[in-house]
Amino acid sequence: MKYDVIIIGAGPGGIFSAYELMQKNAGLKVAVFEGGHPLKKRCCPIDGEKVKSCIRCKSCSIMSGFGGAGAFSDGKYNITNDFGGTLYEYVGKQKALELMHYVDEINMRYGGEGTKLYSTAGSKFKKLCMQNDLHLLDASVRHLGTDINYVVLENLYNELKDKVDFYFDTPVQKVEKTEDGYRVICKKDAFEGTYCIISVGRSGSKWMEQVCNELQIETKSNRVDIGVRVEIPAEIFSHITNELYESKIVYRTQKYGDKVRTFCMNPKGAVVSENTNGIVTVNGHSYEDPAKQTQNTNFALLVAKHFSDPFHDSNGYGESIARLSNMLGGGIIVQRFGDLIRGRRSTPSRIEESFTVPTLNATPGDLSLVLPKRLLDGIIEMIYALDKIAPGTANDDTLLYGVEVKFYNMEVAVDENLQSRYEGLYIIGDGSGITHSLSHASASGVHVARRICETAK
Repeated sequence: MKYDVIIIGAGPGGIFSAYELMQKNAGLKVAVFEGGHPLKKRCCPIDGEKVKSCIRCKSCSIMSGFGGAGAFSDGKYNITNDFGGTLYEYVGKQKALELMHYVDEINMRYGGEGTKLYSTAGSKFKKLCMQNDLHLLDASVRHLGTDINYVVLENLYNELKDKVDFYFDTPVQKVEKTEDGYRVICKKDAFEGTYCIISVGRSGSKWMEQVCNELQIETKSNRVDIGVRVEIPAEIFSHITNELYESKIVYRTQKYGDKVRTFCMNPKGAVVSENTNGIVTVNGHSYEDPAKQTQNTNFALLVAKHFSDPFHDSNGYGESIARLSNMLGGGIIVQRFGDLIRGRRSTPSRIEESFTVPTLNATPGDLSLVLPKRLLDGIIEMIYALDKIAPGTANDDTLLYGVEVKFYNMEVAVDENLQSRYEGLYIIGDGSGITHSLSHASASGVHVARRICETAK
């Protein structure tokens, strides 16, 4: 089968590539290959009753399928160059912001209308943070919510399904360069295309590394973010989340000088587990619909670790810590902050007596047996720092879930068009190691699609 454009991965990068290609040149023959399920068939078996924890499905419906790992996220699109990736280093700061605003317009057109756009610019909390040695990063934040995010994806799929050939549950095993384009090899068939866009997300990092080795595409080591997910009563952070919703706060520890940051804040949300390459880690979701909201707010506290020679396997380091957590807890471990600072493990009875009711069924345990001391010391310092701007964060009954790991692909060598050393082979989204967010990944897809339409004339 011969196509004009082959897209590998149906996450935000792949979706917005396909969308923009159809907008600019509807005559192009486009195929999208996705290792996971269609959106309607993406269903995690954990129901809290019969299935209480991750059973390690062959294809994790939380991580893979149409919409990518962001499909069941809380649908936050951060419009900023301050975090979420380094797309601006390739396309320019102004262009990157324009692309992200364009993505926001599309989301509004396909079901996101009426959702709120928050902004940290000029916020009184910026000053409050600085007075307490914390730093609030600037951003405009569109919060769709997990429920509205699903609606937007469903509408985008309905827009594309008759114009683009989708191959679900069809992981690509290999990418080959041909004389006039590219060949992708799947388990049963091979397909050829003049252009190829690879957008496999963070969960495809190992596969992406393999492709780069086979095609001799240069890469360099990226970081890995390791930490915990904090769950507190929603009232503790409500004065911040009501105004900002998502607050990216950075703290430099006094003990080691490491940077700890908040990530993926979910007001009145729920803590969830996810399966990445067979490893169970923790994450969080939140909903726009008040009927689906909880009494708690959750967010991650992450420490970024960069490695230098001779060590290059940052993801392997993060995986080893996550595997240790899985070994000790059979999955996710939860611990009361009061137990952690007293050097004792949490027990089922202590969790049951906690005033903060957990939203995820996790194994009570001791995170000090899992996380390296340097990382854990930094997280504890950060909790006490946050307690100064949100009193109650350091309460004994604050719950910590571990571990949360954000894996990043090796940063792939591409030019200003996100094109590799091979003409017509583009590498985008979080799988490129360049973008780390829904907005940046989507914007990279739009950018590449426009470039292809220019060269395909």
